[in-house]
Amino acid sequence: MSPPLKWAGGKRWLLPKLAKLWSKHSRVRLVEPFCGGLSVSLGLKPHAALLNDVNPALINFYQQIQKGLILDIELENDETLYYQHRELFNLLNMGNREQKKSAELFYYLNRTGYNGLCRFNKSGGYNVPFGRYNTINYKNNFLDYQKQLNKWVFSQKDFQELELLDNDFIYADPPYDVQFRQYSQQGFSWDDQERLAEYLSKHKGPVVLSNQATGKVKKLYKSLGFKLHYLDAPRRISCKPNGRHEVKEVLALRGI
Repeated sequence: MSPPLKWAGGKRWLLPKLAKLWSKHSRVRLVEPFCGGLSVSLGLKPHAALLNDVNPALINFYQQIQKGLILDIELENDETLYYQHRELFNLLNMGNREQKKSAELFYYLNRTGYNGLCRFNKSGGYNVPFGRYNTINYKNNFLDYQKQLNKWVFSQKDFQELELLDNDFIYADPPYDVQFRQYSQQGFSWDDQERLAEYLSKHKGPVVLSNQATGKVKKLYKSLGFKLHYLDAPRRISCKPNGRHEVKEVLALRGI
């Protein structure tokens, strides 16, 4: 199934590689500490999954799908409406109110905002500007996703708080070691990169960890005993087609 959200840095392009690694372990639980747009879990379709993210709006959206989300808000590619919906979303999201409506607004902002970005300021306000799309195909309901998502457990916490089983297959795709890291209110620092790598290096089961292949990342992963594989990864953040170039991605493996 195609992911229900646009998601910068999504891993649909990586699914053939991940599917080969997953095929040897497909009877165990899949754990994603940074589930993002769900491209991996929807591609692999595990029987059991623990899908986590620190972004409360994202996890609320998936939990509302589990309840049978049907949209009641106005969906229109209009700048005035966009900023009205963004203001209301921030009011509801930061106050943890009206979770169904908050999920509807989050979907609208995701589809209508600039380049499918998800960005919050340090106060927790969603601050992505209006996009520049000629047409947008909105969904009014997500009942076709409900059956699949109801097989999985969603959580919103720090990755070290996850209750793991020894044989869990972990796929971790953290925010990359790049300048932009304000995907959530908390951000994701280099200390977090180190904390994650050290945490995953101690897991007894199979681990796949992906990141941009910067010098610091490669040195960190090698020091912890991960086996490194390099891939050309398409980047689609740039607003100009000639700015969307391939960069090196690293897959760090343990127990595979």
